[in-house]
Amino acid sequence: MRPELSRHMKRFCSTLALALLGVSLGSCSPAAPLAMGPASGVKTTTNTNYRTPPVKGAVPRNPDAPFSNQFGQGAGVTFTRVPVAGPYIAITFDDGPHATFTPRLLDMLRERNIKATFFVCGNNCELYPNILRRIVAEGHELGNHSYNHPVLAKMSEEQVRSQLSRTHQAVLNATGVNMHLLRPPYGAFTPAQREWALREFGYPTILWSVDPLDWKKPGSSVITSRITSQTTQGGIILAHDIHGQTIDAMPATLDALLRKGYRFVTVSQLIAMKTQAAPQNPAAAPAAPGAPAQAATAP
Repeated sequence: MRPELSRHMKRFCSTLALALLGVSLGSCSPAAPLAMGPASGVKTTTNTNYRTPPVKGAVPRNPDAPFSNQFGQGAGVTFTRVPVAGPYIAITFDDGPHATFTPRLLDMLRERNIKATFFVCGNNCELYPNILRRIVAEGHELGNHSYNHPVLAKMSEEQVRSQLSRTHQAVLNATGVNMHLLRPPYGAFTPAQREWALREFGYPTILWSVDPLDWKKPGSSVITSRITSQTTQGGIILAHDIHGQTIDAMPATLDALLRKGYRFVTVSQLIAMKTQAAPQNPAAAPAAPGAPAQAATAP
């Protein structure tokens, strides 16, 4: 064979082999997919990249709090904090329950004898009714956080009613609990809507005085620092049990607040112990309902 023809045949064979390989790779059947890791930012219930640091030394425990959780509609329409006579605070967790993070959080709370308030979304309640039942069985409080986390302030009365009713019914079906609190997603709820929710559902609107912006995932140590530095007597702490960094921050956060002398109660207990005395610390004064900083907060 002539050298020129031999070279052409080699190039042809090489090209044909590459083409056949490409066809083979491009026609992988769904039954044999290529092994690939999850895309960056994909949220899954098994994406537990964060690990809770071990606690050094004895874990402080919250004293038993046999306080009433009964309050009437006259207690108030909106709360960002509650004027109380003692070192009482409430910690709240939004958007759950989450398949893995919420049980981890419940373990931490139980170890410290802390009762929290969980503002839950109806769709997650339907996904994880067993976790919801555990929250109730361990003495925590449930509040309504809408069905699927829309901006309620932009919705009609009928749409808002559907969001709240579906979530209320999901919790009732799973636990037998009638909820008595509302936290609107993003804190976005008009004054007229707040009055309406109190009249129709008996829900006061619960906002917050402490916001660590944990949804931005700044790191567990930053979350701890922000919560411990912002918390004052009668404060309502906002956090989310759908973020791993938040759960990682909780041991150090809860222990630091307990060692400062704060005592944890549920939001309803905090409202029930409300006093008319003005806070002595000006920094502890209630924020104006619907303030821009609240409305700008993420879920």
